[in-house]
Amino acid sequence: MITPHGSATLNPLYVADPAARAALAKEAESLPALLLNSAAAANAVMLGAGYFNPLPGYMNLADMLSVAEHMRTAAGLFWPVPIVNLTGDTAAIRGQARIALRDPNLPGNPVLAVQQVDAIEEVGEAQLKQVAEKIFRTLDPKHPGVATFMSLGRHLISGPIQVLNFSYFEKDFPDTFRTAMQIRDEINRRGWRTVVAFQTRNPMHRAHEELCKMAKEAVKADGILIHMLLGRLKSGDVPAPVRNAAIRKMVELYFPPNSVMVTGYGFDMLYAGPREAVLHAVFRQNAGCTHLIVGRDHAGVGGYYGPFDAQAIFEKEVPRDALKIKIFGADNTAYSKKLGRVVMKRDAPDHTAEDFIDLSGTRVREMLSRGEALPVEFARPEVAAILMKYYQSEAARAS
Repeated sequence: MITPHGSATLNPLYVADPAARAALAKEAESLPALLLNSAAAANAVMLGAGYFNPLPGYMNLADMLSVAEHMRTAAGLFWPVPIVNLTGDTAAIRGQARIALRDPNLPGNPVLAVQQVDAIEEVGEAQLKQVAEKIFRTLDPKHPGVATFMSLGRHLISGPIQVLNFSYFEKDFPDTFRTAMQIRDEINRRGWRTVVAFQTRNPMHRAHEELCKMAKEAVKADGILIHMLLGRLKSGDVPAPVRNAAIRKMVELYFPPNSVMVTGYGFDMLYAGPREAVLHAVFRQNAGCTHLIVGRDHAGVGGYYGPFDAQAIFEKEVPRDALKIKIFGADNTAYSKKLGRVVMKRDAPDHTAEDFIDLSGTRVREMLSRGEALPVEFARPEVAAILMKYYQSEAARAS
């Protein structure tokens, strides 16, 4: 199996031994506490789950600035996005060597992890903007990633962490949330050697389904990992439970048995386009995948990124020896009325826009909200029915 990023074996920060975990939870009761924001909590979950291997915890200021500028930590580890614990108020933890990190996403704010405090550093406004501009390629406050990052606070708490649980993800998504360790174990159990990963924060229509099948055939993969984001999204995106149900129905009915793993990971969407695409590659390698599908405007939002910027970053900015996972670059896919099948648009140069059945997200939402069936060439009926129920309930709530 493909080795993890930056180490020979996976080193998740979750405390797996029950006795050690109980002892750590007991210690946490007497430690000064910091209530995390959702972004820092998501980072803790990803560190605990092994997805951010080989990081030992939250980065310091030197690492944050170096990663933003050079995609490497100060020590030289290739890494595309700073993994940080930024906060606004550190009064309760000043001078403390160890602190309990409390979960903002669960009632009662239970302890999520324990952190060794190596440093508490103040980040200047200019430094925050420097990092944001490098990661998001914009400082526009309307960009959801920029808006979130700039609001986290200006105190950076760095140091190793030990993770006690995976927040709400295990309870809310027991059949879907999986750690990198669990995915690796399942890949081994299935006997897969070549695995192509598909990242999604949206429901999957016919074009996405066929893209996965195209990629599997092109790289001669044994299986596909459909890996959906389960954390926070921007307003207007389809909630994870609805998306999960729709994707599972599609896989159940339209993929061969033992060809797909439907799983999810506990992270908040960054909408960082190219940089987030590279982060996606890092943690899919840690999960045991050999290939990642990078599509048109991968991890993008609005018009902030060019359609193929997320592919170009791998060719122009990621050193060839930085990652072992390979990229399958894809164009938009759509149903061709001329050919009677779904194709990548780049493979149909003789087509015009009228030759494709290709609906905008706005048009899809409008149709489903009114109870109008989507074309079967665009969406599987069983999948569309799940989405229609959701959009109609949203329309009724708004009226």
